Amino acid sequence: MSSIEAGKKVFQIQSDALKMTAARLGATFDAAVEMMLGTQGRIIVSGMGKSGIIGNKIAATLASTGTPSFSVHPAEAYHGDLGMFTPLDVALLISYSGETEEVIRLIPSLRHFGVKIIAIVGNPESSLGRNSDLVLDVSVEREACPNNLAPTTSTTVALAMGDAIAVALIEKRGFKPHDFAVFHPGGSLGRRLLTRVRDVMHVKVPVNNPLDTINDVIITITRGELGLTVVANSGKIVGVITDGDLRRALFNHKDISSLSAQDVMTRNPLTINDFEMFSDAENIMLKSNVTALLVVDGDNALVGVLKLQDAGQVN
Repeated sequence: MSSIEAGKKVFQIQSDALKMTAARLGATFDAAVEMMLGTQGRIIVSGMGKSGIIGNKIAATLASTGTPSFSVHPAEAYHGDLGMFTPLDVALLISYSGETEEVIRLIPSLRHFGVKIIAIVGNPESSLGRNSDLVLDVSVEREACPNNLAPTTSTTVALAMGDAIAVALIEKRGFKPHDFAVFHPGGSLGRRLLTRVRDVMHVKVPVNNPLDTINDVIITITRGELGLTVVANSGKIVGVITDGDLRRALFNHKDISSLSAQDVMTRNPLTINDFEMFSDAENIMLKSNVTALLVVDGDNALVGVLKLQDAGQVN
């Protein structure tokens, strides 16, 4: 068998296993999600070996999407870290066989503390399955490993089960992109969603009077280096002139030397308040097919210009 064929076989085996697991989801999955949603404590995830690695990822995903969670190594928990558990917590224990010694040994103590237990297990009738409050069945017909030994398909399904839980909780909580950004302020998405217009707008705004000549307008646009000038009358915005407006004027008039700013400006330009989120401003520009917005304050006074290219500052 070629490497490509072997790789395709792995994808096929794991794809089939995921479909079978999805078909098994039912009332127990819903109950598990509701249990996690309703807890006033944390979701504490624990597993040994490969299951522990999967558990780390599940805990991280839950924590970053609004469900307080962390992972605990079962052996370390048994030697002191059980103090991290409280009666308000829910334990998510992962063991494909359901007989992993380090995981099983946690059960009496968790029961003593009053911690509810959800098992992600390949054998619901195992020791872990029989001693848990809820069981999520992640059994697979075979591993993708040709020897049916190395955890491959089973770990993929366990990981997908964790993602399914996390997404269901996202839906239940109404978790939105802004909420995600709060938990990821250092990433590009976080910066984009937490940045306000005032943080990136250009405060030095080129301005012309409606009666200024076209030459005055060209000079202002050139010096402003923003590709536009705002047309204002007694401090009130009446229009905007962009490079595009100038090109259209040249196309529509044989001689533009006699034109004034009000003759070529775009009236009623789009504006946005300086306290709005940059992500909202970006969406407005993309939907309206414009590359700039005029920024106003609470009194509707001009305070800046926001360019679509300013997105680079918050990536």
